[in-house]
Amino acid sequence: MHIKWTALAQTACASFGITVAVVAVFALGILALSRREAVLSAREGEGRSTGKPALLAGAYACFALCASAVVYGLVLIAAP
Repeated sequence: MHIKWTALAQTACASFGITVAVVAVFALGILALSRREAVLSAREGEGRSTGKPALLAGAYACFALCASAVVYGLVLIAAP
Protein backbone atom coordinates (compact mmCIF):
# COMPACT_ATOMS: atom_id res chain seq x y z
CA MET A 1 0.00 0.00 0.00
CA HIS A 2 1.36 3.37 -1.04
CA ILE A 3 0.23 6.54 0.72
CA LYS A 4 0.38 9.83 -1.14
CA TRP A 5 1.50 12.07 1.73
CA THR A 6 1.24 15.25 -0.31
CA ALA A 7 -2.40 14.59 -1.18
CA LEU A 8 -3.13 13.73 2.45
CA ALA A 9 -1.55 16.98 3.64
CA GLN A 10 -3.44 19.01 1.04
CA THR A 11 -6.74 17.43 2.06
CA ALA A 12 -6.04 18.05 5.75
CA CYS A 13 -5.11 21.69 5.14
CA ALA A 14 -8.15 22.31 2.95
CA SER A 15 -10.45 20.70 5.53
CA PHE A 16 -8.94 22.76 8.33
CA GLY A 17 -9.20 25.99 6.34
CA ILE A 18 -12.82 25.44 5.35
CA THR A 19 -13.72 24.47 8.92
CA VAL A 20 -12.18 27.66 10.28
CA ALA A 21 -13.96 29.72 7.62
CA VAL A 22 -17.37 28.19 8.37
CA VAL A 23 -16.92 28.68 12.12
CA ALA A 24 -15.84 32.31 11.59
CA VAL A 25 -18.85 33.06 9.39
CA PHE A 26 -21.16 31.43 11.94
CA ALA A 27 -19.57 33.52 14.70
CA LEU A 28 -20.16 36.66 12.62
CA GLY A 29 -23.83 35.70 12.33
CA ILE A 30 -24.08 35.26 16.11
CA LEU A 31 -22.30 38.60 16.60
CA ALA A 32 -24.77 40.35 14.29
CA LEU A 33 -27.71 38.90 16.19
CA SER A 34 -26.28 39.90 19.56
CA ARG A 35 -25.58 43.44 18.38
CA ARG A 36 -29.14 43.66 17.06
CA GLU A 37 -30.43 42.56 20.47
CA ALA A 38 -28.28 45.21 22.15
CA VAL A 39 -29.69 47.87 19.82
CA LEU A 40 -33.24 46.67 20.51
CA SER A 41 -32.64 46.73 24.27
CA ALA A 42 -31.20 50.24 24.12
CA ARG A 43 -34.07 51.55 22.03
CA GLU A 44 -36.67 49.90 24.23
CA GLY A 45 -35.88 52.43 26.96
CA GLU A 46 -36.42 55.23 24.46
CA GLY A 47 -39.85 53.93 23.47
CA ARG A 48 -38.77 52.70 20.02
CA SER A 49 -38.74 49.00 19.27
CA THR A 50 -37.25 48.84 15.76
CA GLY A 51 -33.85 47.26 15.32
CA LYS A 52 -31.36 47.51 12.52
CA PRO A 53 -32.63 45.36 9.66
CA ALA A 54 -29.15 45.25 8.11
CA LEU A 55 -27.85 43.32 11.13
CA LEU A 56 -30.64 40.79 10.83
CA ALA A 57 -30.09 40.43 7.08
CA GLY A 58 -26.36 39.99 7.63
CA ALA A 59 -26.97 37.32 10.25
CA TYR A 60 -29.33 35.46 7.93
CA ALA A 61 -26.77 35.68 5.13
CA CYS A 62 -24.05 34.25 7.38
CA PHE A 63 -26.27 31.38 8.49
CA ALA A 64 -27.33 30.67 4.91
CA LEU A 65 -23.68 30.53 3.85
CA CYS A 66 -22.90 28.09 6.66
CA ALA A 67 -25.89 25.92 5.77
CA SER A 68 -24.91 25.88 2.10
CA ALA A 69 -21.36 24.82 2.99
CA VAL A 70 -22.71 21.96 5.10
CA VAL A 71 -25.12 20.83 2.37
CA TYR A 72 -22.34 21.00 -0.22
CA GLY A 73 -20.12 18.84 2.00
CA LEU A 74 -22.91 16.30 2.40
CA VAL A 75 -23.46 16.24 -1.36
CA LEU A 76 -19.75 15.57 -1.88
CA ILE A 77 -19.85 12.73 0.61
CA ALA A 78 -23.05 11.16 -0.73
CA ALA A 79 -22.27 11.56 -4.44
CA PRO A 80 -21.91 8.24 -6.26
